[in-house]
Amino acid sequence: MERSPSSAVGRVGSAFETGTLAFVAIVLALAGSGCGGDDTRIVVFAASSLTDVFERLEMEFEAAHPDVDLVVNFAGSSTLVAQLGEGAPVDILATADLETMSRAVTSTPTVGEPIVLARNEIVIAVERGNPLGIESLDDLGDTVVVLAAPDVPAGAYARSVLECAGVDVDPASLEQNVRSVAAKVALGEADAGLVYRTDVSDDLDAVEVPAACQISAEYPIVLVADSDEARSFLEFATGPAGAAALSDQGFVLP
Repeated sequence: MERSPSSAVGRVGSAFETGTLAFVAIVLALAGSGCGGDDTRIVVFAASSLTDVFERLEMEFEAAHPDVDLVVNFAGSSTLVAQLGEGAPVDILATADLETMSRAVTSTPTVGEPIVLARNEIVIAVERGNPLGIESLDDLGDTVVVLAAPDVPAGAYARSVLECAGVDVDPASLEQNVRSVAAKVALGEADAGLVYRTDVSDDLDAVEVPAACQISAEYPIVLVADSDEARSFLEFATGPAGAAALSDQGFVLP
């Protein structure tokens, strides 16, 4: 099966650290991902935990607007904002937390105020069937744990949860996006990882975090470059179509 342009670009966005290499890689990927002809291109930067939602919205929006080429770059929110600051061409930005979005809005002119798309929560991801019997955050001290890096929203949320519970872990690795955390657990490279509830795939089980230490991750979206087409997709993503896609993936609507 052929991959969509967003898949190719998303892999580039996830594979590189921030800096010059990331900037060059994303610009080259965007330049080569178009369908040709006179299609209008809309470039969306979206947090990796929104991958399934925005891949669905990409297909639905392009089906309704055959003259539009929607290109989506998926990566950790901090990576996206760094690429935006380096001059990567972006029409719409969606991050996994308000703090990262605030940094983007402060450093880059945007059109209007960010809109909260949805909310999410943190859970402990374990292998399907939970073979080690992990039942709480306290059980993580004797296991191989992976976390998202501290500058990634999921990583910051994970540390907040662990500090609240008084649990100290020495992560085996720090990943640049939350999807990588989930993948390592699913592949058996780690016993557990702290991820968003929506990142628990069929290969994983979720162990709940105590309500007293739970967080509410808010996902804001903002228009960066003004155009009729970009505004149209923003309305699409924040309207009924976006709400349906988010709800089906387990996100909580605002």
